[in-house]
Amino acid sequence: MTEKPLNMLFAISGFYGLTRWNDRLQSSSGEWSGNVCDFYFKVYNKIIKDVKVPFKMSGGARIDDTPVHKALREALANCLIHADYHGLRGIVIRKEADKLILTNPGYIRTGKKQMRLGGESDPRNKALMKMFNLINIGERAGSGVPNIFNVWADEGWEEPIIEERFDLDRTVLTFSFVKKQAIKTSNKKQAIKTQEKYEAILNAMQPDIWHKASEFENVVGVKESQIKDLFKNMTEQGMIVSTGNIKGRCIRKLIQINI
Repeated sequence: MTEKPLNMLFAISGFYGLTRWNDRLQSSSGEWSGNVCDFYFKVYNKIIKDVKVPFKMSGGARIDDTPVHKALREALANCLIHADYHGLRGIVIRKEADKLILTNPGYIRTGKKQMRLGGESDPRNKALMKMFNLINIGERAGSGVPNIFNVWADEGWEEPIIEERFDLDRTVLTFSFVKKQAIKTSNKKQAIKTQEKYEAILNAMQPDIWHKASEFENVVGVKESQIKDLFKNMTEQGMIVSTGNIKGRCIRKLIQINI
């Protein structure tokens, strides 16, 4: 009895949340060989179309390969090498405007944590791994996934997400091409200034005396209303204790006792 081959699907979505595709490649369509090797190269050529290539020359020839290209080759090869080809559902690779999602049947044999750390490799399909290694695709020592994370970090993109779904034993890797939200320099400076105000208030306080906001206007150099806001934050952070309502609030410095 011949086993039913695992279905492999690649699709580029045209609209979020709608089942409409700008491009679609399915192994069972009958329009091409449907084998794993062909699937790899057809899909790889589609997912790198939007990858920017900086102008770089070597020996008089332009270099069109980048760390992102290598990372995408690694991710795609891993998806095929670690797939459970006896699983109920096939490999699904979906490309959206700002992300790439690779889903393959089968749980992570080394565990998600070890997969992220690298150093151990337990391929589900050793023959496929050897095939890809012969054409210089894939890492033998289990360092492929950490390398992918490093490339994404170097690009400033959001960290890839590894998911395990155990209802049908599936592994999902999501690669975002969105830049991480950087902390603005102005926000950092504001945080430093606020901390300095906290310290100035604490240094001016006596541990056994209740104080009012108006006492610190000259110490901090801000209005009484702003000092009350500082009091609120300091109370929430456990720096001081307060009593009374907002209008007549008094505060006292906490005394730390080391035993």
